[in-house]
Amino acid sequence: MSDELIFLIVVGLRLGVPLLIFRYPLPAIFACLVIDAADQTIFQNNTDLDLTGYQGYDKALDVYYLAIAYLSTFRNWADPFAARVAQCLWYYRLVGVVAFELSGVRALLLIFPNTFEYFFIAYEVVRLAWNPERLSKRAVIGLAAFIWIFIKLPQEWWIHIAQLDFTDFMKEDVFGVTVDTSWGDAIGENLWFVALLAIVIGAAVWGVRKAIKAAPPPDWPVSMDVEQHPQSTRIGVTPAVPKTFEWDLLEKAMLAALIWIIFAQVLPSTDSSPIEITFSVGALVVANAVVSQWMVRRGRSWASTASQFGAMLLVNAVIVAGFLLFLSRSDDPVDEGALIFFVLLLTLIITLYDRYRPLRAAAYGTPEPATLTP
Repeated sequence: MSDELIFLIVVGLRLGVPLLIFRYPLPAIFACLVIDAADQTIFQNNTDLDLTGYQGYDKALDVYYLAIAYLSTFRNWADPFAARVAQCLWYYRLVGVVAFELSGVRALLLIFPNTFEYFFIAYEVVRLAWNPERLSKRAVIGLAAFIWIFIKLPQEWWIHIAQLDFTDFMKEDVFGVTVDTSWGDAIGENLWFVALLAIVIGAAVWGVRKAIKAAPPPDWPVSMDVEQHPQSTRIGVTPAVPKTFEWDLLEKAMLAALIWIIFAQVLPSTDSSPIEITFSVGALVVANAVVSQWMVRRGRSWASTASQFGAMLLVNAVIVAGFLLFLSRSDDPVDEGALIFFVLLLTLIITLYDRYRPLRAAAYGTPEPATLTP
């Protein structure tokens, strides 16, 4: 396989697998974690690609799949309080990543830990057999606090402050061998580690069994498909009718702008300032909202997310083409590849947000407007 083909397959997986989070949140997000952990190793062992700067791309793609996970809560989380906690954790981390990308201060990633991801996973683990709405507000806050303090802070310190490599640490500091020693030889010289690992696994199994026995009876058979447990989701809820200009529009513009500021820091030939990106993305989001509401008022509805994405992609392509033709300065270089990438991903985020926002609005009790704002 050519280097380019391997690269396209891996990047395709990183872009496509997150979309499964809407239907299979737990296995899909674990798959995202595995692909994220393995991609650089795959490139190093199977290609001659120049990986200079790949860490930036990796971070941007991490933000992408976490954005999909956040948008899935609009559809899949019936508990408004848990959804609000997830929203706060998501934007707190997102702001921290933007601050890091603009400043380069790694300590910001410790101050703004990625608690949202593990909180999302914990919620979905509960949903496997129990209705997460049984969690009290105190339990939800306690779960988020536990993950923040005892899991994410040590992990963020290890990765971003100490910048320790797990493989090097285990071989040099735990096994006392050189980095180039094979794992078989390293473990063979330290059989105590096998015994310790067996004890740890045994303790983990014992702890899980005790936790399951102490837990209340399951609410349903174990399933990783959220549509098997629609009562724990917003599937089937009568969607609210959104206004064109409302607070959700501001959130959508902020979400898209923050994500694109992060992507702009790592894509080549993209030197727009954060202010320029914010205004450009904001204008595009507003234009999309106006066009969408115009279509709704004319009785146009979308049979599927794919059809809505295709229609909005066409609208955005026309808007961007008009901007380049009439408003951009002729001496400004345009990176066509980066521009296409921007438009595709921005359209996907906007489409998914619009697709599931009415379900969230209905769950929050947003009053249905009497008249749509033009």
